[in-house]
Amino acid sequence: MGLSLPVSMRWDLPPWTHELVDPRQAFPTREERMALAVELSRRNVAERTGGPFGAAVFDLKTCRPLALGVNRVVPSTSAAAHAEVVAICLAGQALGNFDLTEGNEGPTELVTSCSPCAMCLGAIPWSGVSRVVIGAREEDARAVGFDEGNRPSDWVEGFQRRGIGVVEDVLRAEAVAVLQDYVGGGGLVYNSSKTEG
Repeated sequence: MGLSLPVSMRWDLPPWTHELVDPRQAFPTREERMALAVELSRRNVAERTGGPFGAAVFDLKTCRPLALGVNRVVPSTSAAAHAEVVAICLAGQALGNFDLTEGNEGPTELVTSCSPCAMCLGAIPWSGVSRVVIGAREEDARAVGFDEGNRPSDWVEGFQRRGIGVVEDVLRAEAVAVLQDYVGGGGLVYNSSKTEG
């Protein structure tokens, strides 16, 4: 008996995401860009299409989204399908380049409704983004039961040394509310049994 191995990897966004944003729409302020990421996380929960996390990669010259991302871990059966990774991968495909700034010929920004977990922290430096903007903090995700992995305590300084700006707490209360609503509504907190005590 031969083992059937997948030959490609594809993460599809839920259909509702295509109706949420006109790709020509600009989001000129940091708060407007974060409001989109939070809305992505909220709708992902409301539509039952994944976990309570949303992200988007923006072209900072035009303030238009290059790609959206929502958590697709459970529907895609992929532990790597976090909102940030999905947005980074889809932005790379759209630009035809793994380096999002080089492929875009200008600075790009990753906006995420929640502070990146250990896996996403590893992906961000290789994505080529110039800045990361964060809503909810790591402790907010942990407070509702999500395992964020072993993150270095000096990751912000590490990003800054690499030339990646970090802005935290943008619309934090709104992003935290989505996490709390998800768990309060019985949403699956996957891998919570593997969290160290």
